[in-house]
Amino acid sequence: MVDFDRADARILARLQSDTDVTIAELAEAVGLSSNACWRRVKALEEAQVIKSRVALLDAGKLGLGSTVFVSIRTSQHSEEWLESFAKGVTTIPEIVEVYRMSGEVDYLLKIIVSDIAHYDRVYRKLIRVTTLLDVSSSFAMEQLKYTTALPLSEVAFKP
Repeated sequence: MVDFDRADARILARLQSDTDVTIAELAEAVGLSSNACWRRVKALEEAQVIKSRVALLDAGKLGLGSTVFVSIRTSQHSEEWLESFAKGVTTIPEIVEVYRMSGEVDYLLKIIVSDIAHYDRVYRKLIRVTTLLDVSSSFAMEQLKYTTALPLSEVAFKP
């Protein structure tokens, strides 16, 4: 874990909402000189706290308006199976998130598709990846909240 202070927190909060802000604007917003602000941003990038800067796209406007959550159970729990599964799901671009879970479900996938027919094509690719015991799909009816911003108020910052 990297040591952070309140200035770092202000920088991160601002960059989470607008990565296009100039260093001068960012410095003014967080109360630092441009040079000090630039050094802090570079240090946060080098520490991989800032992993990348990306454009967030509107999936619906691109015709990708269906989100599917897929629960997977497997009877296989070997390292070889996990490697095969991980490699296979990374080759399917519609699968945007994959989590190994505790409890009844072994893996949870988030899949973005245009419609049910598109999901069916993804499903057919998924079941060819490796042996799966159970695949259960749930289509999201409505997105009530979406954010990429992390809850910085819960991070322990130095005074």
